[in-house]
Amino acid sequence: MSRPKRWVRPDGNPIGRAVRILEVGREVACRLLPPGIDDQQLKTGGTSVRVVETIAEMQCISRELRMRSSVIGFVPTMGALHEGHLSLVRRARSECDTVVASIFVNPLQFGPGEDFAKYPRTFETDSRSLEAEGVDTLFAPDSAEMYPNGCVTTVNVSGIGDRLDGASRPGHFSGVATVVAKLFHAVGPTRAYFGQKDAAQLAVLRQMVRDMNFDVELVGCAIVRDKDGLALSSRNKYLSEAEREHALVLHRTLLLVERTIAKGERRSAQLVRAGLEALNDGTGIRVDYLEIVDASTLLRAPCAETGTLVAVAAYVGSTRLIDNFIVA
Repeated sequence: MSRPKRWVRPDGNPIGRAVRILEVGREVACRLLPPGIDDQQLKTGGTSVRVVETIAEMQCISRELRMRSSVIGFVPTMGALHEGHLSLVRRARSECDTVVASIFVNPLQFGPGEDFAKYPRTFETDSRSLEAEGVDTLFAPDSAEMYPNGCVTTVNVSGIGDRLDGASRPGHFSGVATVVAKLFHAVGPTRAYFGQKDAAQLAVLRQMVRDMNFDVELVGCAIVRDKDGLALSSRNKYLSEAEREHALVLHRTLLLVERTIAKGERRSAQLVRAGLEALNDGTGIRVDYLEIVDASTLLRAPCAETGTLVAVAAYVGSTRLIDNFIVA
């Protein structure tokens, strides 16, 4: 699939930007139907994914869909897609009338010295995967579109945004909240789908949605793992064969904590101590955190009660990985 895929008007000119229909000085509709795509295809999906690169075009498509009472499912990604991302698409496809996915590597959520420059960018492969999964629209803006000159506003979710990954990566969750808020304004989703692997991110975004009155339902979806238990991540591509084997200690540690809870030990201090011992016994592992927290606030929980989040972050070589589970 080539990029970009431009829509054209009947006269053959590319659309390039939103085209609105006005009636007596009042906007009544926003039409961006490409030739050969009728209203029903717009609602339920045509034969190929539509690639949209501007916010104005994306907002026009969303407005058109909402006028038809379509349920819009949205899967935001940074690309480098794996089975975890595709499971979100399938969930959205099963619950919504139309599915929008986005690919945008967001510079605001990377700190100095982090992996923004080398983050995997596999747009062509990702586009084909999304098309195969039945995605109707792929929103793929560039940085200049998302953050034009003069753009100075950011979203800071105070308190919760400074916990777990927010403590380890200052400014990270502000970058996440800012880009997701902008994506929500562009796509106008009914439901947005996120992986439970990023449990802290999901908690921060739920707080943002509540505080800012976004009209969207956030849907958390189960972690997808390889057969050996490693949580799928785009950053797994950085791991050497040996490092990938070493990375399995994260999942083994969580299983150890889970078994210990099942045996009756609920005190967080004891559970964290046992987990850290397991992590520190691993080869090539540098622990960032192992925490037992309230899943909604990310505040430390004294005991691992039902619904509590047990989360781990560690460096395997130079690659930072995260994993977690919710106490049953």
